[in-house]
Amino acid sequence: MTALSTEKPATSARPAAAFCAPASAGRGRRVVRWSAALGVLVAALLVGAFVGPAGLTPRSILIELADAVPFVNADSGLTTQQQAIFWQIRLPRVVLGAIVGATLAISGAAYQGVFRNPLADPYLLGVSAGAGLGATIAITQGGSLGNFGVPLFAFAGGMLAVGATYALGATMGGGRSSTVIVLAGVAVAAFFSAVQTFVQQWFDDSLQAVYSWLLGRLSTNGWTDILVVLPYVLFSWIVLFCYRRILDVLAVGDVETASLGIDPARVRLVVVLTATLGTTAVVAVSGLIGFVGIIIPHAVRLVFGASHRILLPMSMAFGAAFLVLTDAAARTVVAPAELPIGVVTAILGAPFFLVVLRRGRVSA
Repeated sequence: MTALSTEKPATSARPAAAFCAPASAGRGRRVVRWSAALGVLVAALLVGAFVGPAGLTPRSILIELADAVPFVNADSGLTTQQQAIFWQIRLPRVVLGAIVGATLAISGAAYQGVFRNPLADPYLLGVSAGAGLGATIAITQGGSLGNFGVPLFAFAGGMLAVGATYALGATMGGGRSSTVIVLAGVAVAAFFSAVQTFVQQWFDDSLQAVYSWLLGRLSTNGWTDILVVLPYVLFSWIVLFCYRRILDVLAVGDVETASLGIDPARVRLVVVLTATLGTTAVVAVSGLIGFVGIIIPHAVRLVFGASHRILLPMSMAFGAAFLVLTDAAARTVVAPAELPIGVVTAILGAPFFLVVLRRGRVSA
C-alpha cells in the first residue's frame, strides 16, 4: 500500500510567485519613471539658475540656495547686488519658465485627449489669436493701461476667443462634437488674427514691441508675474488631474463613453475651459511659445505610454524642464543679446515633429 505524501506539490507556490512578480516589477518601473522625471526637472532648474552673467558661479548659487534652508547658515560670498540679481531676476525667471512649460504641456496633453487628435495643442481654439489681439491692443496704448495692461488684455483676449469658439459651435448642427468645435476655432482664430493685423498696421510705430511679445519671452517683474498666474495654473492643474481617468475612458469614443454614464460633451467643455484658463494665464505673461504643447506629450507617450494617469504628470515635469533649458539656451546662444524663446522652441520642436510624422509615430 502506497503511503500518502503530506508534502504540498512543488507547483503550489508558483501562482503566488507569478502573481507577486508583476506587481513588484510594476512598482520598480514606477520608481524608475518618477526618479527619472524628478532628476531631469531638478537638473534643468539648476542649469537655468547657473546660466547667466553677473559672476554667479554654480558653487556660490548652491551655497546661496542652501543658506535659504531653515537652520542652515552658509556664506555664499555673493555681494548684495549679486544676491538681488539671483533672487529677484534669475530665480523668478527660472520658476516662471517651469510653470509656463508645465502648463502648456499638460494643456496640450488634455486637448489631445479630449479631441482624440494628436495634432491638437493649447492654441487650437483661438487662444493664441485672441491673446495676441489683446496684447497688441494693450501695447499700442503704451503705458496708459499700467504695468498689468498687456497680461490682462492678453488673458481677456484668449478667454474671449475660446468663448466665441464655443458660441459659434453651438449655432451649428452638432455643435457639441469635437470636429465642429475645432472648425469653429479655426474660423475664430482667422478673424482675430485679421483684426490683430489691422491694429498692427494702424499703429505701426509699436510693431517691434508687438512682435517681441508674439515671439515669446520670459522676462519677469520679480515674483509678481508668478504670483499673478499661480492661482489660475494651480486650479487648472488640479481639475485636469481629477479628469485624468475620464480622459482615458473618452479615448474609446463618445458613444462608448456615454454608455458608461459619462457625458462626453460635458467632459469636453470642462477640460477645454480648464486647460484654456491655464494656457491664457501663462501666455499673458510669456507671450506665444509654440510646440511645447505638442512635442512634449508626444515624447512622453513614446516613452511612458498613452495613459493619462501617467501622461499628464510626466508632461508637466518634462514640459517644465524643456522650457527652462530652452530659456537658458535663448539667453546664451547670442549673449549678451537674447533670442526670443518662441524662436528657440520652434527651431527645436519643428524638426522633432517632422521626424515623428515621417516615421508614422504620431500617437493617438
